[in-house]
Amino acid sequence: MKIVVIILTTIIMLMLGYFIYLGQSSKVGSAKGLVNGQLHQCPDKPNCMSSEYPDDTAHFMPPIDMSGKTAGDALKVLKGIILELKGEVHTDREHYISATFASSLFGFVDDFELRVDPKQHVIHFRSASRVGRDDLSANMKRVELIKKRYFKSPRGAQ
Repeated sequence: MKIVVIILTTIIMLMLGYFIYLGQSSKVGSAKGLVNGQLHQCPDKPNCMSSEYPDDTAHFMPPIDMSGKTAGDALKVLKGIILELKGEVHTDREHYISATFASSLFGFVDDFELRVDPKQHVIHFRSASRVGRDDLSANMKRVELIKKRYFKSPRGAQ
């Protein structure tokens, strides 16, 4: 019985150490940015959501409809929501924002990006984990929350 407890304790400690390592290693890097005016496509992992590529059904969520708002007003509202949710904005340009969110437990860093598409009058987004394979739907939930808050805000409401 004592050996079983020692083995289980060792396995748990190794797993904790691995998650701490992943959390620390996710702090290195930055958002993917734009490629030919578009956000990067999601990798073949379930830890990414994007509105840029509708054919990628595993990662696709509809973009944010600006519905008569200027790009500046829409991005201002979205930037405020990012900050309210404890995100950290790293790049804030006229038609593009990049931010990061860190999990409270191990500090896993996720990149969150927004890009205005003036022709379609929408804002595309990409939310992706920097490390690991599965994020327990954290990026999907984040995007849903941001969209919900955007449409509830006085300047985002339709």
